[in-house]
Amino acid sequence: MKNRRNRIIAALALALSGSMAMTGFAQEAQTEAAVEAQAAENESEKAAETELAEAQSEKAQADVSDQVATKDEMATPQDVVSEDMEPVYADSIKEGTYSIEVLSSSSMFRIIDCQLTVAGGEMTAVMTMNGDGYLKLFMGTGEEAAAAGEDECIPFELNDDGKQTYEVPVEALDMGVDCAAFSKKKEKWYDRVLVFSAASLPQDARLDTEIVTAQDLGLEDGAYTIEVTLGGGSGKAAVESPAELTVADGAATAVIVFSSPNYDYVLVDGEKYTTVNTEGNSAFEIPVTMFDGEMPITADTIAMSTPHEIEYTLHFDSATAKKAQ
Repeated sequence: MKNRRNRIIAALALALSGSMAMTGFAQEAQTEAAVEAQAAENESEKAAETELAEAQSEKAQADVSDQVATKDEMATPQDVVSEDMEPVYADSIKEGTYSIEVLSSSSMFRIIDCQLTVAGGEMTAVMTMNGDGYLKLFMGTGEEAAAAGEDECIPFELNDDGKQTYEVPVEALDMGVDCAAFSKKKEKWYDRVLVFSAASLPQDARLDTEIVTAQDLGLEDGAYTIEVTLGGGSGKAAVESPAELTVADGAATAVIVFSSPNYDYVLVDGEKYTTVNTEGNSAFEIPVTMFDGEMPITADTIAMSTPHEIEYTLHFDSATAKKAQ
């Protein structure tokens, strides 16, 4: 009887052990299933977040694109950067404030006055605009402007004449600078390229410029010929050499004849000189403010669809000056 009871107990124990083992397997299976389900859920959430981020990025890009004018919405840009330009940085210019010319790639973004200030190894410029069609500027591209914060933009100020002015940083002269302008009417950013012209600086503003005059050379009053070369621009234009040189009361003037009849005036130190002939290539009688250096001038050409001022330099070689026969 006792043995029979022991066998029953043993059988029950065996059955209970098997049941517990089966329960453990079931729990383990349930745990694995739960882990897999959680992993799948996490992967799904990650994919959803990625998809949302991509959608937000695409929307942001679309929003930026909507704020930037397309090429079709802009006037045909003018090429104001030439291959032979070499940047002129603040450390090569004397400290001070100078009136300077700014070339713009857009006829719709016209700067009528610019005051360049050089101080502490940096340059800034206050540009006076021809009109009031823009609300703010950004020194960069239109896309960069659309993505930038309002505090990164440059607002305008009105001068005493009621004209809009913008004070902008200038990294270097004779270098293309991206500038985006926000249109008041279109409410879009318009891409521009600006060049702050080193040639329009006063000749004594450069630290590395030694000005040699007719008096320094001891040239007596009279008529001479002198070799002259034209620099700057696209490199396609030239001037006749030798040129006629006249010295009177210690001051020198020269007749400069371009290789084209399409120039209507020349600027020297801000003074305008018109042609002295009516036929043939454009000729101008201008002051020679320096010898043996790069004398800056600005010449206006009418060969393009609209008049266009081009920055040049003239080099008068004093060693070739000869009395005219």
